[in-house]
Amino acid sequence: MSTPTLAEWQTAQAANPPVINHWIGGRTVEQPPARTQDVYDPATGTVSGRVARGGAEDVDLAVAAARAAFPAWRDLPLLARSQVFFAYRELVWRHREELARLITRDHGKTYPDALAEVERGIETVEFACGMPVHLAGMNTPNVSTRVDVLTLRQPLGVTAGISPFNFPVMVPMWIYPIAMACGNTFVWKPSSHTPGATQLQAELWKEAGLPDGVFNVVYGGREAVDAILTHPDVSAITFVGSTAVGRYVNETGTRHGKRVGAYTGAKNAMVVLPDADMDLAADSAIAGGYGSAGERCMAQTLVIAVGDAGDRLRPLMLERMARLKIGPGLEPGVDMGPIYSAEHRAGLIEWIDRGVDEGAELVADGRPFRHPQYPDGFYLGVTLFDHVRPEMTIYQEEIFGPVLGMVRADTFDEALALINSHKYGNGTAIFTTDGGAARRFQLEVDVPMIGVNVPIPVPAGYLSFGGTKQSSFATLQMRGEDGIRFFTRQKEVTIRWPEPGARGPLSLVFPSNR
Repeated sequence: MSTPTLAEWQTAQAANPPVINHWIGGRTVEQPPARTQDVYDPATGTVSGRVARGGAEDVDLAVAAARAAFPAWRDLPLLARSQVFFAYRELVWRHREELARLITRDHGKTYPDALAEVERGIETVEFACGMPVHLAGMNTPNVSTRVDVLTLRQPLGVTAGISPFNFPVMVPMWIYPIAMACGNTFVWKPSSHTPGATQLQAELWKEAGLPDGVFNVVYGGREAVDAILTHPDVSAITFVGSTAVGRYVNETGTRHGKRVGAYTGAKNAMVVLPDADMDLAADSAIAGGYGSAGERCMAQTLVIAVGDAGDRLRPLMLERMARLKIGPGLEPGVDMGPIYSAEHRAGLIEWIDRGVDEGAELVADGRPFRHPQYPDGFYLGVTLFDHVRPEMTIYQEEIFGPVLGMVRADTFDEALALINSHKYGNGTAIFTTDGGAARRFQLEVDVPMIGVNVPIPVPAGYLSFGGTKQSSFATLQMRGEDGIRFFTRQKEVTIRWPEPGARGPLSLVFPSNR
């Protein structure tokens, strides 16, 4: 399947601008025009469609559909449930290019980057296909005289996910496959900025044979979120997004008796030691800092250069920055697309202004960039600060854009201490040829996802993803075995089948395992 040009895509969209509605009970639920909002193509700055804006009543409908579907879905044999996931996996793979184009249209990231996102999301769907094995419990015979013990993992009921704009396929695919494969039904509140790929996922579940009501989508803002957080029939909620909202989700959801896993902001740093392969480190800094316009929670937004590494690394980074092509994500050869919204672009410019005011050295300034063909697009050039210090807000806070900061450290210990003392802990990396230094780093750094000469250490789909400190408000990580624990309740069953003549006398003594 060939990738359409931007002009071809725009022509098709203008001829039939999409209106995307909620997906409840296996079908779209249309909204009046007054209850929709514009969706923008960030590459051109033009309206590309409209999306529903739901509220409490829409959440009620979705939860009711999920609750009605739960008993039959819970009781469906595990292998039959798994077959639906195998079918869905094949459909997503078949439509992966279409999903990628929809991501690029709504978010702005380049088409190859969007395609990689889809393929990484499929990894977790594949993990969910094997859920019958992971739901197996323990069975311990004769734990006491003629007494056996076994464990069961059972679904919770109606579960929910609240996901961000920047990964409209991969991040939700880290949540709903595990929730549903465990036997729960699901209500998804995605970002309204990127609804195209969301809608296609719902349609593909229908085509895969998923029973109506097991998977539901409600678009909207805070009203929809609050309705999910407080709904008495929602048992568990997974959130991915900003720290401020994640803290609110955690506090509100747990106060209303929900299990909540909130995975939030980041300020990731990669350490470059003097012995590192500097070309590899430079490539990685540019990829980690500017890929997807820096709109990744796993972006490496700080480069901590140890000793003289910074003096050698900086010119190599500038060489690579000068060659980057910025433009519409569907155009071939583009390295970085636009910012996802005009409002976020304006906020990023304010962050750059602040960095200048705080005294960081502005080595490369992305503020003046305008795309010559699409001047109304939400573009921003790449920005590099050097000599960023811990007291600066551009060091402390997540910027979420193509703004990279270099920090100078004298020693390995100083670099490690900078990461461990930061309020965020999501992903980190070290670049070195010293195995001892790398080993010490991975053991001592207070960050759960670590790369050794790898800039964006997102684990494989069968492993967990999470954070420490203000990067996570959760007792478990998401995905993998932790995801199964989150979306199930374990029961322990102690069994004794009386044998003829084996029953002893009545005893009020606390039972012992003898």
